[in-house]
Amino acid sequence: MDRAEIRSDLDALAANLRWAWHQPTQTLFEQLAPDGWEAAQRDPSVVVGQLGDEGLDAVASDASLCERIGHLRAGLDAYLAARDTWFDRSGGDRRRSVTYLSAEFGLVDRLKTYSGGLGVLAGDHLRSASDLGLPLVAVGLAYRDGYFRQQLDADGQQHALPATNDFDALAAELVTDEHGAPVTVEVPNGDGPVRIQAWRVEVGRVTLYLLDTDLDGNSLHARAITGQLYGGDQDTRLRQELVLGVGGLRLLQALGIEPDVVHLNEGHAALAGLERLGVHRRAGKPLDQALASVRRELVFTTHTPVPAGHDAFAWDLAAHHLRPLSDHLDLAFEGLWDLATYQGHGPWNQTILALRLAGEVNGVARLHGRVTRQMWAHLWPDRPVEQLPIEHITNGVHPATWVGPDVAAVLHDQVGEGWEHDVDPARFDALTTVDRHRLWQARRAARQYLVEVVRGRLAAQAERTGAQTDGRGLDPDALTIGFARRFATYKRGTLLARDVDRLAAIVGDDERPVQLVIAGKAHPQDLAGQQLIRELVELSRDPRLAGRLVFVEDYDLSLASALVAGCDVWLNTPLRPNEASGTSGMKAAMNGGLNLSVLDGWWDEAVADLAPHSEHGIGWVIGGSDQWEDRHAQDDRDADALYRLLADELVPTFHDRDVDGLPQRWLTMMIDAMRLLTPRFSTHRMVADYAERYGLLARGCTAD
Repeated sequence: MDRAEIRSDLDALAANLRWAWHQPTQTLFEQLAPDGWEAAQRDPSVVVGQLGDEGLDAVASDASLCERIGHLRAGLDAYLAARDTWFDRSGGDRRRSVTYLSAEFGLVDRLKTYSGGLGVLAGDHLRSASDLGLPLVAVGLAYRDGYFRQQLDADGQQHALPATNDFDALAAELVTDEHGAPVTVEVPNGDGPVRIQAWRVEVGRVTLYLLDTDLDGNSLHARAITGQLYGGDQDTRLRQELVLGVGGLRLLQALGIEPDVVHLNEGHAALAGLERLGVHRRAGKPLDQALASVRRELVFTTHTPVPAGHDAFAWDLAAHHLRPLSDHLDLAFEGLWDLATYQGHGPWNQTILALRLAGEVNGVARLHGRVTRQMWAHLWPDRPVEQLPIEHITNGVHPATWVGPDVAAVLHDQVGEGWEHDVDPARFDALTTVDRHRLWQARRAARQYLVEVVRGRLAAQAERTGAQTDGRGLDPDALTIGFARRFATYKRGTLLARDVDRLAAIVGDDERPVQLVIAGKAHPQDLAGQQLIRELVELSRDPRLAGRLVFVEDYDLSLASALVAGCDVWLNTPLRPNEASGTSGMKAAMNGGLNLSVLDGWWDEAVADLAPHSEHGIGWVIGGSDQWEDRHAQDDRDADALYRLLADELVPTFHDRDVDGLPQRWLTMMIDAMRLLTPRFSTHRMVADYAERYGLLARGCTAD
C-alpha cells in the first residue's frame, strides 16, 4: 500500500462512527497514537490528521500493519453493504424509511450533542438500528456549544465551561447539492423565516443529520437558535424545537427522503407531527383524514415521569412562533392550541401534542408505562387508566459499546462470536460453565483500569485546585461501588452520606476494603443539585473515609465506560417512581457488576421477572415498593436499608474467598446477572421491539 491508499483507508475508518463500538478499529487508532489518544480526545480523525507524511510513510513500511488496515477497511465496507441483516431476515422492506428525531445524541465525547441519559439512549438506538439493518435516518441539532464541561473548584463548587463543537474538524460533512452548495430549508417563526443547513454524520449504516442555523443570511437571533444545548430561555427552547421538528422533516424532504414512520424521542420533537399534518393537508385531505394519516405515521416515546419535566409554553409565546406554522396547515392557531392543551386550558404542552398526534405511544419501562398512564389519564376521562393507549418498551443499552474489552473477550470465547448482537437468553446460559478464575481476572483488570483512569483525573483536579484528594487511596482490589448520574435532587445523590459514621465504619475497614467512585453534573441553573455535589466533595475529604470516597469531575462517555466496566456494584437511589428507566445499571450488569438499587425504572421489572431464575439473586433492592408521603422518613428508611445491605451482605459476600482466592457466591451472582440481563436489556432487543410492534417492518405496514 502506498501513502495515498493508507490515508484513504484511515480516513474512511475515522469518518464512520462505527469505530466507536468496533473494538478492533478503535484499537488500531489507539496504537497509531500510543501517547496521544487521550490528547486527541479519542478522535481517530485527529489521529489521522496528526500522522503527516512521515507518519504515513512509517505505516507504509510495516506490511502487517498495512494488511490490518486494509482488512478493517474491507470489513467496514462489507458491514455497510450487507443485505443479510436482522431487518432483511425478518422480511423488512428497504423501501420503507424511519425518521428518528431527538434533541440529543450521545455518540462520542468529541461530538458534544448530549447532556445525559436521553442522548446516550438515542446514541445506542442508532448503533443498534445500524447493526440490525433498519432503514433509519436520524435528525438532531448541531449545537455550537454542547451541554457544558464541568470543573470543580477547591470548595467543590461546579463551574460550567464551554463544550464547543467545531463541525469542520469533526467527523461531520456539510450537506451539499450536486453543485457543492449547502442544502438549506426554511422554517417560519414569529421573528421571520429561519434558514437551516445540516451536517451529515455516519453512524454505521445510519445517517444522522444535525441541523444548523448558524449561517449567513440569518439574523444573529436566528443564528443563536442552535447555539447551545438546552441553553437560553423558553423562547430559545421553542425555536429550537421548531427547527428540530419542522426543519428536520423539511430537510429530509429536500433530500428526497419521505418517512413512512416518524419516531419522536421525547416531546422536544413533537412539532414534527404538525409538519406531517401540513403535508397531508396540502395534499387535499380534510382535517380528520389528515389527523388519521399522521397517527398512522407517528411513534412517540416519552421519558419523563415528572409533570414539571415536560416542555410547556405560554399562549403569547406559542402564538407568536407557531401562528405562522398554522398558516401552512390551513388551520387557525386556536385549533392547534386545542391539540396541545387540556380542553384549551393551561400552557401549550409538547407532550400533550405528541400524545394527541401519535398513533403509538410508549414509556421506557413497565413501571414508567403505568406512571405515564396515570399522569395523562385526564386526557381520556371516559377510559379506565389501564386501557389508555400508552404502552411501554423498556430501554436497553448497546453491548458492543458498553462491555469493556476484558469481559468482552470472556463473552466472545464462552458465549460465542456475535454474542453482542444476540438476544436469545438460551445462548447466554453458556456462562454457567465459564472459567470462574478467568472471569474474576477480567473483572480485576477492568477494576484496575478504572482505578488508573480515576487516579489520573483526580491528580489533574488536585494539581489545579490544591485539593488533597488525588486518588492515591484507591485500591484495585477493593470492593468498588459506582454512583454516576445527573445530579437532580430526586436521584438523592447524598443518601449514602446520611449517617457518615455508619458509612465510615463500612469503607474504613482495612481488612475488607470498600471504595466509592462518584461522578455527575448538575444543571447550571439547578442550585440544589450543585449543593449536593459540594457536599459529596467535602465528604471525600473526611479523614474517616481514608480517601476511599472520591468525586470525579466532568462525567463524560469515556469516564462512563470505565465506570460501568470497572465497578463491582452500581448504586442507584432515586425517589421511586421518578426514574423513568435508567440505563447505567444495565451497562454495569453486562460487565458483571451487581446492582444495588431502589425498585425503580428498569430494575423494578428486572428483579420481578429475572431474579427468581438466579441462584442467589442478581443484585440487591434498597427499601421496598411503597412510597411514603414523609420524604424525610423515607430517606431515613432507605439510608438505613442501604447501610445494612452494605455491611451485612455486600461487603461480606465480596470478601468471602475460597482457597483459590475466589468469591464464589459473588461470582455466581455476577454470572446470573450477566446471562439473564444482557439479552433482555440490549438495545438490539429494544429496537427490534419497536420495529415489530410499531409497523417498521413491511409485514406491519398499514397502507394509507
